[in-house]
Amino acid sequence: MRDGFLTIGVLGGMGPAATVDFLRKLLVASGATRDQDHPRIVVDCDPTLPDRHAGIAGTGPSPGPRLAQMARGLKRAGAELLAMPCNTAHAFEEEVRAATDLPFVSIVEAAVAETLARAPGARRVGLLAADGCLDARLYPRAFAARGVESLEIEGAARDRFMALVWRVKAGNLSAEVREGMAALAAQLRREGAEAIVAACTEVPLVLAEGDLDVPLIDSTAALARATVAAARRG
Repeated sequence: MRDGFLTIGVLGGMGPAATVDFLRKLLVASGATRDQDHPRIVVDCDPTLPDRHAGIAGTGPSPGPRLAQMARGLKRAGAELLAMPCNTAHAFEEEVRAATDLPFVSIVEAAVAETLARAPGARRVGLLAADGCLDARLYPRAFAARGVESLEIEGAARDRFMALVWRVKAGNLSAEVREGMAALAAQLRREGAEAIVAACTEVPLVLAEGDLDVPLIDSTAALARATVAAARRG
């Protein structure tokens, strides 16, 4: 621990732009006013991990062993606490937790807690989440445990969402992509969502709070705030 913060280890690369966005939000969350006041961050940004969606679907190798290897490597590099800015990869959270004795901050728990805080009366929450995240039921289970119903994008809308995510991963942050993502959020809103969770870390790169008339929960920012809070408690 240095200057009141545990050293934060980041399992990144899923995708790289989302990892950079998380690091930026970590720095903002720290509230530092000079270089020396920021937490030390050790990052493994590895985009060569096996595809999370295929691993969850059973059509490809699991990334779990590689994620566990990353966690052990981050500990050897000095990390004292771990965070992983990818929602879908949390399907393999238990393997990451089992790999070391370090505390692990869950993006799902952070985003759910922030949703309940910002929309305390909400009973239906919309999810902008990728295939693997939805198939693994990460958010529906977490919200159901708190008495909140999850609304999911389905069918053609889910296909459109994945197409937009791949465009964001390719660096396309155009107005067309932004409008497409906002349209999917609006669809969930029409279906009764009282808050929208950006449950994929590519979504906040093209969708902002002011684009909706209900709270937008940025899972990346929620994880950053929770990580800084956990590091401070150390």
